[in-house]
Amino acid sequence: MVILKESGKIAVLGDGDSVELFKAAGAEVFTEDNEMNTLQTLKRLVSEKYAIVFVTENIAVMLEKQIEELKSQPFPVVIPIPSASGTNGFGMAGISRDVEKAVGVDIFK
Repeated sequence: MVILKESGKIAVLGDGDSVELFKAAGAEVFTEDNEMNTLQTLKRLVSEKYAIVFVTENIAVMLEKQIEELKSQPFPVVIPIPSASGTNGFGMAGISRDVEKAVGVDIFK
């Protein structure tokens, strides 16, 4: 069992319409609209020791390389979520790849 020794802070990164409701759940919300600012915000969240970072799929596509690199670290856990406009399949594709890597077969096909 892993005991969470990080800050326990939760962040949500995405467009305003998609992330505002997360404030009510106690998450810190970060809205960005371009790749450069979004990358800088993600780096800041990593350096500030956030435990979980939810990222809307439209933003996750821009940060795919950085998100993949973060998978080798225990924290933060970066979780793609659909935006207010719906899903583009990015999050489910990532889960499918990770499960196939772990068990040797894509159980979602």
